[in-house]
Amino acid sequence: MGVGIKEPTKAGQMSGQRFRTFQEGRPDHERWELIAGVPMMMTPPTIAHNRIAGNLERLLNDALAGHDRSRIAMQRPGIELGSGEFRPEPDVAIIDAEYEPDQRFVDRAYLLAEIVSATDGTRVPDTETKWIDVKRTIYLAHAPCEAVLIIEQDRMEVRLDTRTQNGWTWQTLGPAHDLNLPAFGLQCAVAELYEGTPLQPRRERRRSA
Repeated sequence: MGVGIKEPTKAGQMSGQRFRTFQEGRPDHERWELIAGVPMMMTPPTIAHNRIAGNLERLLNDALAGHDRSRIAMQRPGIELGSGEFRPEPDVAIIDAEYEPDQRFVDRAYLLAEIVSATDGTRVPDTETKWIDVKRTIYLAHAPCEAVLIIEQDRMEVRLDTRTQNGWTWQTLGPAHDLNLPAFGLQCAVAELYEGTPLQPRRERRRSA
């Protein structure tokens, strides 16, 4: 997509290692990403964004509980993706279920998902490429990754990239489709990702007289 994944070469750019040191000194509630060597604090996500991320995390964990208990789904995990001057933070990822009590980062993720927000439309410095597209490129390059999800929050639309023996394939799913992730034991309607959002409001229970 025209964006190189490399170590910073310009003065003032921050390396990935230095960025991690910078993060250690920030409060836990702050969310930072490194974009082309520049640390950027992300704006708080919308309620709909959080709801979709929560739905996806729950659906994946429910599926993994009966399919592969060696893996878990988690929101906003710290993942070292070997991406030079870029350090994205996925909204949801599937990682190994075993980890240390004080562990912050892992170096393996099997599914990486983004719920597209306004900041994802930011142009990466010195390029014409959107940050969401750079993140997708980085995720596809992560060797352990088997699937990448790019989920819109203002409409029911999911871009699914799946790794096969012959490389990556992709498809766009709408409200009439199912999301099938056999590697993780999940099959659900796309609409289930949006349950409880303005696009798929929760139905009120009828009270008995």
